[in-house]
Formats: sequence, C-alpha cells, structure tokens
Amino acid sequence: MIRVAAVADVHFGADSAGTLRPHLADLGARADVLLVAGDLTRRGDPDEAAILAGELHGLGVPTFAVLGNHDLHLDRREALCAVLERAGIRMLDGDSAVVDVRGQRLGIAGVKGFGVGFRGASCSDFGEPITRAYFAHARDEACRLEALLRDLAGRCDLRIALMHYSPVQETLIGERPEIWAFLGSYLLAEAVDRAGADLALHGHAHAGRERGTTPAGVPVRNVAQPVIRSAYRLFCLGDGQPSEVAC
Repeated sequence: MIRVAAVADVHFGADSAGTLRPHLADLGARADVLLVAGDLTRRGDPDEAAILAGELHGLGVPTFAVLGNHDLHLDRREALCAVLERAGIRMLDGDSAVVDVRGQRLGIAGVKGFGVGFRGASCSDFGEPITRAYFAHARDEACRLEALLRDLAGRCDLRIALMHYSPVQETLIGERPEIWAFLGSYLLAEAVDRAGADLALHGHAHAGRERGTTPAGVPVRNVAQPVIRSAYRLFCLGDGQPSEVAC
C-alpha cells in the first residue's frame, strides 16, 4: 500500500507564509509522497515560489509538482522551477519520476495539460493558425503524458497521472459550463486511457467536484484546495480502487 498526499491551487503569494506548513506537521507519518497539481503561485513570481518552498522544505517525504496556468503568467518558468528544485521539490514539467516505497515502485507522470474542451464542444485542429497552435499545445501536452505513462508501465507497480487541467467533465460540474473548455481537455483522458494509470490527479477547477472517471475507468480526483477544503487529500493505492482518507 502506498499513501499519496495531494493538493493543488495553493496560490502562494507574499502573504502566504505560515499558512500551509502547520497543517503538514504530521505528513511524514501519514503519507509516503506529496503531489502538488499546479497553481503553486499567484502570478508565477519566483519570490512567491520561494515562500512556498519554505513551507514544503524538509517535510520528510518526496515532493513532486507540476505547473499551472498561474505559474506561467510572468513567463519565468525556469526561474520559478529552479527555486522549488533547490528546496527539494521535484518539478515534473513534462517529466516523470519513480519512488520506491516498501518494496513497491510508484511512477508519477507530470504535465501541465491544457484546456481545449471536450468532444462535441472543443477547439479543433482546423482554421486560423492561432487556433491550430492552441489545439497543438493541448495535443502536445497529452501526447507527452501518454509517452511518460507508457515508459513507466514496465518499471512500476503503480502509476499516477499528475496534471493541472482536468481530463474529464465530471470534476468540472459546479463551474459555469461556458468555461469548461478552458478548464480541461478530452485529449488528456484519452492519453491516460491509452497508456493506463491507477489514478489521475488535477486541480484548476475551484468550483468543481472532487470525483470523476475516465471513459476507460481510471479514477480521476480534483484536488484543488477550494474543492477538498483541507491542506491535502490522502489516497491509499495498491489494492484495487484508490481509497481516500480524511485529513
């Protein structure tokens, strides 16, 4: 059994110091790994990232994160990631990692993802160049996720797809339907289903629902902090469907 703590959308800013760390004091006793599904900061300022790094440094568990849309606003991706990496937070910016936990290997495939909507109401690879470029970014993120998951398949006992944007519509219910196209993409679910995963985690949908499932049956969980209303959600993997533990 592997215990995974996950959260998203902490949106750290200049006034956030001390707001998260007190709730993570016992994390090492409760979880084997911490995953953060994007929107680590408010505007993508490395100074904001440094405040979050101070909260997450030295927790006693491996910590992994992906970027969200807020983290790219100032276009300082490399500097932001460097601040977090120096604090021991592994940034999965289109990358994967493997963690050994009590004889089991957990693989984590991390991408930001992108929102182009869902079948029947999505952007497509047609028309103006800017529209095709928009769709291409979403397709590239999904293709990268699929490749990472496939690579992990032969090396890991369990696999998690970690992203910021939602792969399914179920976890967006509660958000205005008019903006669903900006909150997720069917391409991500297709990537997860083709490659396989034990759990898919995302954030971004602050007013959405917590639970969903891909068309092929992979559990999807929205761990945006406004949705889970806690410092993190805890999942136990390794015996069928992931079980969730109240924090």
